[in-house]
Amino acid sequence: MDKTYFLNQATSLILVIIISLTFVFLGLYISKKYQGLNNYLTANRNIGLFSLTTSLTASALGAWILFGPASAATWGGIGSVIGYSLGTAFPMFFLIYLGKKIRKEFPKGSSLIEFMRKKFGKSLFKLILLMTIFYMFIFLCAEVTAVSVLINYISGTELWITALIVLISTLAYTLYGGLRASIFTDNIQMIVIGVLLLISLSYITSFTGSEFSFEFIKEKNPHLLSPSYIPSYTAGLTFFIAVAATNLFHQGNWQRVYAAKNFETLRKSLIISFFTIIPIVFYMGFTGMVAFSIDPSTRPDLGFFSLLLKEQKEILSLIVIILGLALTISTVDTLVNAISSLIVIDGKATFNLNKKTNYFNFSKYLIVLLSAVSFIIASKGFDILYLFLLADLFCCAFVLTVFYSFYDKSINEKVAYLSIIIGLIGGFLIFPTPDFSKSLLVGILISKDLFPPFVSQSLLFLSFVVATFLPLLVLKAKKIVY
Repeated sequence: MDKTYFLNQATSLILVIIISLTFVFLGLYISKKYQGLNNYLTANRNIGLFSLTTSLTASALGAWILFGPASAATWGGIGSVIGYSLGTAFPMFFLIYLGKKIRKEFPKGSSLIEFMRKKFGKSLFKLILLMTIFYMFIFLCAEVTAVSVLINYISGTELWITALIVLISTLAYTLYGGLRASIFTDNIQMIVIGVLLLISLSYITSFTGSEFSFEFIKEKNPHLLSPSYIPSYTAGLTFFIAVAATNLFHQGNWQRVYAAKNFETLRKSLIISFFTIIPIVFYMGFTGMVAFSIDPSTRPDLGFFSLLLKEQKEILSLIVIILGLALTISTVDTLVNAISSLIVIDGKATFNLNKKTNYFNFSKYLIVLLSAVSFIIASKGFDILYLFLLADLFCCAFVLTVFYSFYDKSINEKVAYLSIIIGLIGGFLIFPTPDFSKSLLVGILISKDLFPPFVSQSLLFLSFVVATFLPLLVLKAKKIVY
């Protein structure tokens, strides 16, 4: 029996093409006015409050908010929603201090990696650079996959078609216009995202009535709101640590730190972004709890759609497609430009190519290659959540060592390297297998029966905690080690 979709496939495809071409036109239009390497990497360090705020917010969000928070809420309850929200927003708050510091120490910089290259030796710098690029590549795959799955769910459009259109259209203006084009389109996309989210909230509350409330959730699934529900705490901390750590390495954020016309503009933008991101992510997670409370058989990752597409399916399907595309393209153009900028800035110190190599052009070739791989992954519909979590683990092992070095000038390359390696080893020993039933340490090397039930049930949480905080112990004990 054929599945009945919410929207005609031809209508969906036409809308995807129109929206994508619109952003291409806008990106190319602004790019013609601003050329040169400084505009490509840092938008000539002259971005004002509105543009910076909308770009920071739009880049932090993505199509993942339509799936991830709702799914997490069904098994982690209110804690996971709070953790997801704060983890996504926290880097904005943290960057207020770090942004001021790094702009002062490296006023002509454009990346966090530059600081690492000057602070430590080449080997650690290369490791951090490759980790950062790997994480952003996984993020790119996740975003393209998410929007492809979304449009397939609504209209049955094949995954590869959406993936191809989104990637080609984004590359068309981002590789030409760089950061300036990315920020300009982010401004438009964030306005669209904000309006459509408000419309979705209005429709969902009118469709669900009193069911869209904490009281209803408490009546149907009290454990989701219970202060004694342990998974709520572990899930919340897991998402906070993982999401916050990875976003602190997001080159797109650091580009915007340098793009602000002054620190006061940066500070205000980060504060506004922080308080904008939290309610948006919380809202998406809350829809998951409501949907699960209404119908426990609802697929966890489709909670938002199950509420929104109850009535007026065609009109609301159009809204969802536009929202998904705006979220995706605003994130993808940031990731593409961020990876490209890292290669341009740090490629010479990393890749050791021919002296005559034009790293600006080389970065574009590499981006096209990575986009091609992303296209293959997205068109196959692979579940990349596990790989995403693995990338998060890498970031967790790096995060405290890297950012603690801002405070402690005595940290040298050997100590930093040792702390990261120990964090990675500790995290990998506990990191769960794809079925989340065991880990290398718990269940393979040592029987699960020898560990308390909490350990075997919280492997993901414990792996992130160990990977994040074990390096700090090494840093604190550096005088003993050396």
